[in-house]
Amino acid sequence: MSGADDLFIEAVKPLVDAIGGELIAPERAGPDDVLLSWAGAEVAAVRLPHLSASLDHILGELRRRHGMPLAELDRKTKQQIVRGLETRGAFAMRHGVETVASALGVSRFTVYNYLNRSTNC
Repeated sequence: MSGADDLFIEAVKPLVDAIGGELIAPERAGPDDVLLSWAGAEVAAVRLPHLSASLDHILGELRRRHGMPLAELDRKTKQQIVRGLETRGAFAMRHGVETVASALGVSRFTVYNYLNRSTNC
């Protein structure tokens, strides 16, 4: 790997980390991995997380960003989180509402109310 390849990997690493992926050597890539090419050569591959792991990763990142368990946040902040997660497609996956409700320390009904409130505002 060249110095330019190292710079490329350094540049994409924050994105890979943000989605909960894993950078691997291109020769280890499987059919579901995404190969990354730079200057015409395969430099790395990204192993994407399972969707349920992605949601857990996003919730963990939100917890770190807010500096406290999500269940301890105020109602307005929880509503903002639900709107942001809806935008990212969290509720299109199976058990998404239950997973988010558990993390926020609210009921599924409350999450649905937050979702309805955001579409009616």
